[in-house]
Amino acid sequence: MRVRTLTGSLAAVLLSSLPLLSGQAVAAAPPEATARPLAAARVVTYDASGAAEFKSAVDRGAAIWNESVDGVELRPATTGQRANIRVLADNGWPRALPGSLGNGTVYIGRQAVNQGYDTVRISSHELGHILGLPDRKPGPCSSLMSGSSAGVSCTNPYPNAAEKAEVEDNFSATSRASVPASRSVPVGD
Repeated sequence: MRVRTLTGSLAAVLLSSLPLLSGQAVAAAPPEATARPLAAARVVTYDASGAAEFKSAVDRGAAIWNESVDGVELRPATTGQRANIRVLADNGWPRALPGSLGNGTVYIGRQAVNQGYDTVRISSHELGHILGLPDRKPGPCSSLMSGSSAGVSCTNPYPNAAEKAEVEDNFSATSRASVPASRSVPVGD
């Protein structure tokens, strides 16, 4: 009797789960879930200890990139940790010396700041070079990578949709392939 009840119960469970197993009861994933891969963001660390009076602008520039893209996350390096990006203040013009993607040195030059350019825009722009973006000059203020060609009055520190997409693509490509070879061509402004 117990065997028959157990067998009957087992048959009922299997019968009731058949629609699930045959694919008839499949929930559709929301469009956002299918649009982006589920891979974790690549963490890129930065050291702004040499950025002097521009440290808060560098932190804000990194936060803007973190708000704007999912494929990479910029974090301050911890004490004793070797950073991917070194940020320094100097008296020249702002520039970036990218290495491989996500690695390099950024200079927040006082020359541009003294001319009236916004420090957070400079930071975001130069970090954009380290994330693989080139200058796009001349360009409008809505393009972060237009740099100084947008004029002193431009304070927009946010990448536009195309710039965000390019960074996302750069970092999704690194999860599929090896990181590109180093390059040491300075990218100004």
